[in-house]
Amino acid sequence: MKNVSIYSTPSCHFCVLAKDYFKANNVVYTEYDVATNLKNREEMISKSGQMGVPVIIIDNDIVVGFDKLQLAKMLGLA
Repeated sequence: MKNVSIYSTPSCHFCVLAKDYFKANNVVYTEYDVATNLKNREEMISKSGQMGVPVIIIDNDIVVGFDKLQLAKMLGLA
C-alpha cells in the first residue's frame, strides 16, 4: 500500500474531489489542514514549493491539484 497524504483546506472544492476519489477507491490517506495549521502550511510549501491546494503526496511523488488520471496511475488504479 502506498503512503498517501493530502494538504488541503475545508473550503477547497478540488480537495473535496480528491478525498472523495480516495474514499471511493479505498485509498487510505492522511489529511493535513493548512487553513488553520501554520506548521502544516509551512511543511506543504517546503515540500512542494506551492501555496495552492490540494497538494497530494504519494510515497515521494507530489501532485498539485486534482488530476484524476495521474492519481489513478500513481496509485495503480488505471
